[in-house]
Formats: sequence, C-alpha cells, structure tokens
Amino acid sequence: MGPLVRVAAAATALIVIAVTAGCGSTVRGTAVAEPFAPTTDNPDPSLGIEGITVIEYPVGLHVRSQQRVAYDRTPPFGGPHDAVWADCNGTVYDAPIRSENAVHSLEHGAVWITYDPKLVTGTDLARLVGRVEGQPYLMMSPYPDLSVPISLQSWGHQLVADGPSDSRIDHFVEALRLNRNTFPEPGATCSTLPDVFDVDNPPPFQAGPPDRSSPDTVPMN
Repeated sequence: MGPLVRVAAAATALIVIAVTAGCGSTVRGTAVAEPFAPTTDNPDPSLGIEGITVIEYPVGLHVRSQQRVAYDRTPPFGGPHDAVWADCNGTVYDAPIRSENAVHSLEHGAVWITYDPKLVTGTDLARLVGRVEGQPYLMMSPYPDLSVPISLQSWGHQLVADGPSDSRIDHFVEALRLNRNTFPEPGATCSTLPDVFDVDNPPPFQAGPPDRSSPDTVPMN
C-alpha cells in the first residue's frame, strides 16, 4: 500500500474567525494567530491550513552523495535522503540545491521554502527573503520549473502559495517549524561544517526525474 495522503479541506468560518481575531505571535515581524502554534490538544495545527498535503514517510533512510532518490513529490518533503543535511539556519540559497540534502534538513525540523525563479522576482522575491534570512530552522532556494510560485516543505507536509503575501506561509512556519510532533529528529542541529556541506557551494540541483534503471537511483519504497 502506498503512503497515506491527506489533503486538508477548506478552512471553516470558525477557523477564519479564530485566525483573524486571535492574539498573535510573530515570524519576521508578521502577525501569526495562536491557533497555528502547536499545543497538547492540537499537536499539528497545520491540518487546519487550507490546501495542505500530508504524507507519512519512513524515516532515517540515508543515501550516498552520488545517489538520487526517485521522489514521489516535487519538491520532495520526506523519504530517503543524503546522510548530510543542507544548512538551514535562515539560509537563503541563490542557486538550486540538491533535494536529497534538503530533505534531510526537514528531518531535523526545518521548513524549506522553494520558489520558481521565473515566477517570483523583484519585490516579491525580496519579501520572501525577508521572511527567511537569519531565522533558525528555515531555508530557501529556487526550484527550477516548479510551475507554482512558491512551495513550502516540512517533514511530511507541503503547501503551495501564489505569492509572499499569502498568510498561509506564516501559518505553515508557525505550525511546523521545530514542531516535535511532526518531524523525526528533535534536537538535531541545522548547522553543518564547511568541509561537509559548503553553503557557498552546495551540492547542485539535479533536474528531471532520475534514471530508474541506474544502480544509483534509490526508489521511495
């Protein structure tokens, strides 16, 4: 049987009222309503975000640096990944990065924001950078031919957005960044050593699906 997929239905009027009227915390100066902060009674508030996709993935499956994973989603947000994680301490990558490294960062509790460089430019791009830069357990990179402006990933969770003004971006980050109920490795760091992962020269993005006949291609299941 394949992985369990759940897509949240549209938010109800009650949720909308709670979001607009509730007291807020902030992510990079943007108000975020409390209903999206994890609690004992609501361990995964992201399920209340309209349009979110949730998939259950096996954890702790590592591949070598020359291997590619035949991911089931683009961008990927769970499954086998490189033994080395991408730096995710508010890191803004100017160039696309290797998915297998990024997925490992998600296993550590990070949120990975990707964008289509043809669709997000100028002021919109600067606003997105402002949300991420210097913020722990966040990272951002372009993702060529994404076909949607913005896609957010945390372990087992994904959300697409039309632009940086979408309030669901803040809700996603509030609900899932370092949410111990939703990622496998609480306490894992987002920093890497330069001789293991060079932020200025990260492993490059590999476009297109991998060759499934290659011995260096790792299936999802």
